[in-house]
Amino acid sequence: MTSNKKLKIAIIGGGSSYTPEIVEGFIRHYAELPIGELWLVDIEQGKHKLDIVGELAKRMVAKSGLPIDVHLTLDRRAAIKDADFVSTQMRVGLLEARKWDEHIPNLHGVIGQETTGPGGMMKALRTIPVLLDICKDIEELAPNAWLLNFTNPAGMVTEAISRHSKVKSVGLCNAPIGLHKWLMNKYQVENRRIYTEFVGLNHLHWVTRIEIDGDDKLAELLDKREEYSGKNVPATEWDPEFLRTLGGFPSYYLKYFYMPDAMLEEQLSSLKAGGTRAEVVKRVEDELFELYKDPNLEEKPKQLEQRGGAYYSEAAVNLMVSLHNDKRDIQTLNVPNGRVLDFLPEDAAIEVNCVVTGQGPLPLPVTKVPENAKGLIAAVKTYERLTIEAAITGDRGIALQALAAHPLVPSVRVAKLLLEEMLEKNRPYLPRFF
Repeated sequence: MTSNKKLKIAIIGGGSSYTPEIVEGFIRHYAELPIGELWLVDIEQGKHKLDIVGELAKRMVAKSGLPIDVHLTLDRRAAIKDADFVSTQMRVGLLEARKWDEHIPNLHGVIGQETTGPGGMMKALRTIPVLLDICKDIEELAPNAWLLNFTNPAGMVTEAISRHSKVKSVGLCNAPIGLHKWLMNKYQVENRRIYTEFVGLNHLHWVTRIEIDGDDKLAELLDKREEYSGKNVPATEWDPEFLRTLGGFPSYYLKYFYMPDAMLEEQLSSLKAGGTRAEVVKRVEDELFELYKDPNLEEKPKQLEQRGGAYYSEAAVNLMVSLHNDKRDIQTLNVPNGRVLDFLPEDAAIEVNCVVTGQGPLPLPVTKVPENAKGLIAAVKTYERLTIEAAITGDRGIALQALAAHPLVPSVRVAKLLLEEMLEKNRPYLPRFF
């Protein structure tokens, strides 16, 4: 139920280029989410970005005239203390680490991507211990807070938190809200007239129902090979015959699994032309921070939508509003499976539609699970669970089993080569492995 209490929100990774988007959302939804204190927290290496983006956040709030106090800090515990919501948007190792997540697999003829395959595994190994450390602070200093995790790989990180901490957490991704924006534009309808059903894992989902005013549009979209793609995944053509019988509108990340040859070729030619995706993002970020420095800028710049995570903050604010007001609306979230997908463990994180109550999200039963999707979901979930175990234990044997289990890694020989090279490159961030 809504109370008159002013809320405290902590954003971990507050120096992120995405911060203006979430601040815009807080301003827009102030009536439903009355924030008294917004704490933006970062680490020493991110201080210069925190200062720049934090001053922009202060200008945005000042322009709105709302009574929100914006605090910039490197003291994580001060930010978390008595918070109602903690949102994480971190990148352990910064974009430099992402560059190698993408580049090293490419050198061995394997897809290099920051959340999928070997690159996603390295990001998980760097991130999970840090997030679990943050969870210890939340357990101690803000035991009633909700943790909204946007940090990729969101599914694995969310599962690690729900299995290895007592924190109330939900994982989010911008893909579901992005798909809805795309459908709203395509069919010229308001969001409330669209219903979609998601089945699968984070960055590995099938949309098995797409309805506009109750009319099924799935077959039409599959037949036309219409596609919604993210800025961070190239738009490679699907095979029409394959798509027609797939049984669901595929996440753009599924291209890495269904057409790895074409995607790898695209990655290698992009690498020659403009560097890794991380290097492209670095250039976009540098431009954004130059804009953010302008003392006359008092709103989110349009260029922010060039980043792959556009709309992620809208998803975060929507979720906070629904949790705070017990709205009971439907959102697509990363939550423990329970018995929704009967072929996965109950404590596995899955990405499905949930009813969002004041007590947390309740996953809805799924009406259709394509038979052809089950094997891939199960295989990737096996890799994810092994990766979580490796991240917590620092066990190289388990890490090797995880990598060898991933459908995009062609052999144990390649898995061993990748593991050795990538662990060494990540040595500063992986003390448990050394």
